[in-house]
Amino acid sequence: MSDRTAAPFESRPSVSVIVPLYNKAPFIARALASIAAQTFADFEVIVVDDGSTDGGAEIAARDERVSLIRQANAGPGAARNRGIAAARGQYLAFLDADDEWLPEFLARSVALLERHGDAASVTSGYLEDPGARSTEALWRRRGIGDGVRRIDAATSPLQLQHVLAFMSVWSTVVRAQILRRFGGFFDREASLYGEDAWLFLKILLNEPVTLHLEPLVRYHREASELSANLARPRPVEPMLRYSDELLGICPLELQHVLREFLKVRALRAVCVLGYWGRGSEARAVFARFCTLGDWRLPRFFPALASLGPWAGYSGALWRRVTRR
Repeated sequence: MSDRTAAPFESRPSVSVIVPLYNKAPFIARALASIAAQTFADFEVIVVDDGSTDGGAEIAARDERVSLIRQANAGPGAARNRGIAAARGQYLAFLDADDEWLPEFLARSVALLERHGDAASVTSGYLEDPGARSTEALWRRRGIGDGVRRIDAATSPLQLQHVLAFMSVWSTVVRAQILRRFGGFFDREASLYGEDAWLFLKILLNEPVTLHLEPLVRYHREASELSANLARPRPVEPMLRYSDELLGICPLELQHVLREFLKVRALRAVCVLGYWGRGSEARAVFARFCTLGDWRLPRFFPALASLGPWAGYSGALWRRVTRR
């Protein structure tokens, strides 16, 4: 249910800010304060409480600017999609409940989208906490630069991977019409991993995007449970499990780019599965996407070594040593 609804004749905001919330009570007030401090004021705020049990929703409800939607726990993709369904803005912005925007984030993002009318989205740079370290130099070394970027037939799988990695959901503003055209975030099976990459990859394959490396977000790695070291392997990401769906919406001239990109992601997944002793899954992923002829791709030989049972034993030994 939604705690607040808009009046029937209320003017529509330019931006809908959507905040998925799940057990982030220590941080949600900070996130909302960073939204309130934006120099761009034409926005609405939708917090989707994804079944929190720590009182975070009650903290959000005290903010008079917040429209609060409550739902049973279904994962971040489903929470964001619930917010999208309620959003009225021309642009959609997403802030995780444990991160914060700098005051110019929305103003700069909207200005860039209006300047580059053909771009589907704009993604800004960020500071990484603890320490407020700028990541701008890191992304520039990876070939990310300011301006409009379109994936074409000459794009390498590594270039596509870097652009996709830069497009973090909490630093990206998307045109609502385009986001809805591609079906929103992955929300099947209450996925906790890769739900944003699933959507942004669809957009990258079909639309130009704007990249802006000036840091306008503070990403709090120390507060993020999903990005922390896990006690078990992440599931195979949606783009690998549902690759046929991605190939179905990929332009013909980019099919080879996507296939090579999926091989790179598959090799990474094979390494992770092998490390956790899930050899049968590792072999299935390798067989589906890769061949021995792919030996030039990154992580090929570590992935090959991960197909045998010894990989799981080595991984277990390493985890035991590092826990001491």
